[in-house]
Amino acid sequence: MARDLTATVAQLAPPVGRGRHKIFLGMAAGVGKTYRMLQEGRAEAEAGRDVVIGYLEPHDRPDTAAQAVGLEVLPRRGVSYRNNRIEELDLVGILTRDPELCLIDELAHTNAPGVEHAKRYEDVEEVLAAGVDVYSTVNVQHLEGLNDRVSELTGIRVRETIPDRLLSEADEVVLVDLTPEALIERLRAGKIYPPDAIGAALDGFFRIENLAALRETALRQVAEEVEAKRVRTDHADRLLALITPQPGAQRIVRRAWRTAQRIGAELDVLWVAGREPTAAEEEQLAALRSLTSVLGAHLLVEYGEPVAEVIARVVGERASTFVVVGAPRPRGSLARLLAPELALQLLARLPGVDVQIVAARAAPARHADREERS
Repeated sequence: MARDLTATVAQLAPPVGRGRHKIFLGMAAGVGKTYRMLQEGRAEAEAGRDVVIGYLEPHDRPDTAAQAVGLEVLPRRGVSYRNNRIEELDLVGILTRDPELCLIDELAHTNAPGVEHAKRYEDVEEVLAAGVDVYSTVNVQHLEGLNDRVSELTGIRVRETIPDRLLSEADEVVLVDLTPEALIERLRAGKIYPPDAIGAALDGFFRIENLAALRETALRQVAEEVEAKRVRTDHADRLLALITPQPGAQRIVRRAWRTAQRIGAELDVLWVAGREPTAAEEEQLAALRSLTSVLGAHLLVEYGEPVAEVIARVVGERASTFVVVGAPRPRGSLARLLAPELALQLLARLPGVDVQIVAARAAPARHADREERS
């Protein structure tokens, strides 16, 4: 039987007129996120609220579809893309209808070109800004800050991600929990995927070790969100992550972001450059700019020598209280910034500043745009 764990993430009251956001978080497809969302939406409607379904993806699951009976379902928006007709959430239709509460499935979904926003979570943010409450669903592996960890745990690189801040900013996060054994039993019973897809799922994403790791990650994620809200103060700490524009830098940024989230800190990402970047480094910098933008961090590029002196100056200017350093590699341009003695130099130059070293790790991963259906 599914066990629903509800964690209300306390935060200041939202600005007047802004809707409230409740996210139903799960470890994988089939745990019951959409079912629970519809169940709570029905309860709100029965209590007299104006509730509509903005977008629902029941995946041919009869029990889930049954929960939608009696709720108003808004029409979808048809979009032509590559000679196909794709149905997307109709943002304009929702804003025009202006309900009290809108249920929107699959928060991490990537929209087809031609609609207002590239990602569904951006649609949700606009609905919230219009004063409409939203219930939405997402699986833990779609959090950008967990992208490397999920890849290491499952061997799958998830391509559809959402900013971690969505959970931090949500008014309530409901963890819909199920044991791996119970989820696999559901899968074998045909309650998640059609019969011809069950074998591949069991051999791939739905291996019990994957599910156990994802379940632990989801439980920890909600606990960390609650703890971060508890410790956050008006004088938040600042964390500085040191990188070079090389493969592996994104992993350091994500690890630093997770640390920053736990302690309620702002995140700065710094490259101390000794020269102009090469074409390959420019490409890596572009990817890092994109990542830091999604995470709400700040990418800084400083020129100068010696490296430790430049870092110490930036720490002073940014009032950093934590520094994250990638583990040294045996060769390459990382050696300049991540030399073994750098951490010791920083400790000597920065009394009172915590220095953390992030281990380098190469995790083989097969790439998948959408490794599972929610």
